[in-house]
Amino acid sequence: MSALSQYIDRFVPGGLLAHLSTVAGFILAFFLIARLMSERRAPANTFAWLLVIVFIPWLGVPLYLFLGGRKLRRLARDKKVLLPILPQICVSETHQIFAPVAKTVSGAGGYDPVGGNRLKLLVTGEEDFAELERQILAAKHSIHITTFILSRDSTGRRIVELLAQRAKEGVKVRLLLDALGCFISSRGFVDPIRKAGGEVGRFMPVMPFTSRGSANLRCHRKMAIFDGTKAIVGGRNIAKEYMGPEAYSKRWKDFGALIEGPAAVVLGEVFIADWCFAVGKPAAAVRKDSQAAGAPLVGDCELQVVPSGPDVPGDPLYEGIVAMIQQAEHDLWIVTPYFLPDEVLLRSMIVRARAGCNVTLIIPQKSNHPVTDFARRNFTRELTQAGGKVLLYAPGMLHAKAIVIDGRVAMFGSPNFDLRSLFVNFEVGVMVYSDKDVAGVRAWIDDLAAACVPPVLRKRHLLTSVAEDLCRLLAPIL
Repeated sequence: MSALSQYIDRFVPGGLLAHLSTVAGFILAFFLIARLMSERRAPANTFAWLLVIVFIPWLGVPLYLFLGGRKLRRLARDKKVLLPILPQICVSETHQIFAPVAKTVSGAGGYDPVGGNRLKLLVTGEEDFAELERQILAAKHSIHITTFILSRDSTGRRIVELLAQRAKEGVKVRLLLDALGCFISSRGFVDPIRKAGGEVGRFMPVMPFTSRGSANLRCHRKMAIFDGTKAIVGGRNIAKEYMGPEAYSKRWKDFGALIEGPAAVVLGEVFIADWCFAVGKPAAAVRKDSQAAGAPLVGDCELQVVPSGPDVPGDPLYEGIVAMIQQAEHDLWIVTPYFLPDEVLLRSMIVRARAGCNVTLIIPQKSNHPVTDFARRNFTRELTQAGGKVLLYAPGMLHAKAIVIDGRVAMFGSPNFDLRSLFVNFEVGVMVYSDKDVAGVRAWIDDLAAACVPPVLRKRHLLTSVAEDLCRLLAPIL
């Protein structure tokens, strides 16, 4: 080997490779930052990603490629064509809506409110399971269920058995599972449903990647629609921790409801759009065997279904919550398992508290994610200093999500009070406008508050202060 060859082998390849890698990294980071700045994100979220990409590029660049996507323009465009029949099948007068919130949601791309519904609150996991079982057995034409988690435990096995039984009896069964949340239960565990003639879809498989950001864009919606006229919606997954036929000492506190009437049709359309996207089938056939005639008017409850996520052009759920907070005059109650708000949400709560509104936040004393418990300290401290009240649910894990203002509007569903739920995940919430039903949600919150304790004020040390401040900066991407 010549001296020149030895020189090239020794100095050029390694140095050239390092140089090219550095240049490529800067170019990639530049384009990622440009893409990040062009997306409609909360400023705090943008700033958090900038910090990671600029100061830790070897971590921030691959993380953003893997997790950074927020909106799928093609998905939003394609799914809009699945919803043309809603004005015809959901026509019903509304009289009790709180216009500032309802108009905000509709203006941001959400559905209009619909009347003629009946609402039954499901406040325990035993009630929810019993209702789910009852509706599965009573369905005559179709059963559509979507869940983030289907556990391989006694609760999950019972639901799989029931769905397989109904599919064998000729009912059209479709089960949509998030591919990440149901990673170990979306294959062989649900084969009985497939073998009985039912269908199982996997929402955005993580491997292989179906699109940029698919690992991050999860379907967190929990819905069960029966014959297109009844629906169960809320925060509960299909697992023993959430629901079951008997009481369970480690069961999480959660919340949901059975909806009958036109709002169930809207929820059914949300499912159909998700299903057709996940399995690649046209909507017409799915809609035909589930809700061809719409739903009859069965009550006086006025509801507004609010889907949110990468498939929705705007952010109706987020803007609806902002509107609820800013419109609160007398009292504002927020129940959530994780409290990581952006600056707009937190500042709105603080302003209402300083204006004399009774602002009360209920969160678990210890959640299942300790890092979020630590990250929330800064936010809860600011809220308390402004005159707001924080209550910690002591008996166990609190997984419920609900908001009530002034006894006029309530909201419940799948979204947590954090930016992942409000800006990234596929979620669905329900706004409640009827006085009687809003009072029912508030009564449930009052019972919840009775089991809560005030937080213990801790003295902030230097390291703790630094850690809390850092967590606050990175909270938008937790």
